Amino acid sequence: MASLTVDETVERTRIAETRALRLSIISTAVLGTGAVVWGMLSGARVILFDGVYMLAGIALVAVSLAASLASSSAPSPEYPFGRHAATPLAVAMQGAALLGTLVYGAADAVTVLLGGGSEAAALSVLLYGVISAVAALVVVLMLRRAGRVSALAQAEVVSWRAGTLLSLVVAIGGVAAVVLSASGYQHIAAFIDPILVLIACALITPMALRLVREGVRELLEAAPSPQLSAKIAAAVAEGAAAVSTAERTLPEPIIRSTKLGQRLYVEVDFLVPCAAGRSTTRTPSGSRSPIGSISWACWCGPPSR
Repeated sequence: MASLTVDETVERTRIAETRALRLSIISTAVLGTGAVVWGMLSGARVILFDGVYMLAGIALVAVSLAASLASSSAPSPEYPFGRHAATPLAVAMQGAALLGTLVYGAADAVTVLLGGGSEAAALSVLLYGVISAVAALVVVLMLRRAGRVSALAQAEVVSWRAGTLLSLVVAIGGVAAVVLSASGYQHIAAFIDPILVLIACALITPMALRLVREGVRELLEAAPSPQLSAKIAAAVAEGAAAVSTAERTLPEPIIRSTKLGQRLYVEVDFLVPCAAGRSTTRTPSGSRSPIGSISWACWCGPPSR
């Protein structure tokens, strides 16, 4: 099979990203609406919280979809370098909104605890937890492939994993509530519902913080992940070896890079001695081509100093 060019890889990524986001919107709308209705009918706050959490995510997925379209648009006079920052911005927004939802859910759960608990139907909570966990897991599996190549799709995978985890917590709590009710401990079972919400919030919070951290780091032009940095170093070493000769061997390069959406910025400096014995900086043009083997739109330029 012929290897794809960088442009073809970016285009395929955009198509996979768009499909993944649309699938997430449809799935979220169906499951979220069902959860809100189920929660209101059963009186289970944890189910209602799950539904609100999912429905609030529709707006965020729409933002991610808009970011995908914006980041893939061609450069213009107003945005001469494109709008690749839309991707990490959307990821950070998704994490921040998820944190806000968790704060609301935790505050509501504490209020219910202080009020003496919730009279939610234990069997209904158990049934919902099982159905919702299976549905969320199916969506995770469907999005996982796109998540390997797209930060926006990966953010959706994280969100659906959080939903799966929340549903599993609900199911386990439902089992505990059924057992307690059958054993005559109905007064204890009344606290299961708000406690489940607090446990779910505690489990999901690290995922939300990771989304915010990754989005902000990318916006602040932090170094890319260790895995990507290793690929860049290998590509630079390949390029340096290609232009080196027995009489002229390039020294160890100074590599600086950052990733913004699907665009990768790389600066490679070689400090080589001048005839007078002093050092100067050179960036051999021959070292640029191997960078293209990395599946991002690469911008390589002369040293900034």
